[in-house]
Amino acid sequence: MITEDQFQKEIQLIIANAIREDVGDGDHSSLACIPEEAKGKAKLLVKDEGIIGGVDFAKQVFEYVDPNLKIELLVPDGSSVKYGDIVFYVSGSSQSILKAERLVLNAMQRMSAIATKTKSYVQLLEGTSTKILDTRKTTPGIRALEKWAVKIGGGENHRFALYDMIMLKDNHIDFAGGISQAIQKTKQYLIDTNKNLKIIVEARNLKEVKEILQSEGVYRILLDNFSFDDTRKAVALIGDQCLTESSGGINENTIRDYANCGVDYISSGALTHSVHNMDLSLKAV
Repeated sequence: MITEDQFQKEIQLIIANAIREDVGDGDHSSLACIPEEAKGKAKLLVKDEGIIGGVDFAKQVFEYVDPNLKIELLVPDGSSVKYGDIVFYVSGSSQSILKAERLVLNAMQRMSAIATKTKSYVQLLEGTSTKILDTRKTTPGIRALEKWAVKIGGGENHRFALYDMIMLKDNHIDFAGGISQAIQKTKQYLIDTNKNLKIIVEARNLKEVKEILQSEGVYRILLDNFSFDDTRKAVALIGDQCLTESSGGINENTIRDYANCGVDYISSGALTHSVHNMDLSLKAV
């Protein structure tokens, strides 16, 4: 997985690019009518309910835009919120607050939605040993924010990107000439490049599970679109040889049943690609 330093670099890139995109050569709306020396205060107002996410990111945005802005935090990341709650106050340069406003809201609305959905899945898994994972089905350019939001909601991150874990899916297997060939070529590649990366292999049926188990060095087997019955059989076959993961169209109605099959992880792209933004506002006070 990526290091904390790498992750923070991703966050700083997101902030810098978003401000570049939004501000360009200046926030002319504010420059036109608000004096440079004007001071103000605003509150982050919740107009919805769920799990708040992106508070720490917002603090980094304000710091980037203007280190002199002051934040009074009332509700931390991961907290349950309802309509009318105030998450924080920000005070300082009025121009700076307005420059940061849209990035803060856009990020927090999406991060809160992802954290809320993730939390609902985590709650559905309570009492089992199964953990919820995200995927790479994220919005291009802001993956770090969306994966951060999953963790805020109590989920776990899968690999961050193509470079920090090897995942041999159906297309890799087919292009490589089969499961055994793909695994052996991968193991040789890791030796040749002196890389230490975990290997996940996707199985489409029980026959493929058995073939994967013939090779050593596989960290986790992904059971893709398996029925409940076949999932239970696969878990029994795999035993403690490696970890197990279920994926493929799993939703609120089926997640508990898959967990009860005994898998270690359930991955869901819906955590990041199918959410409805939380309604938040930044209002002057």
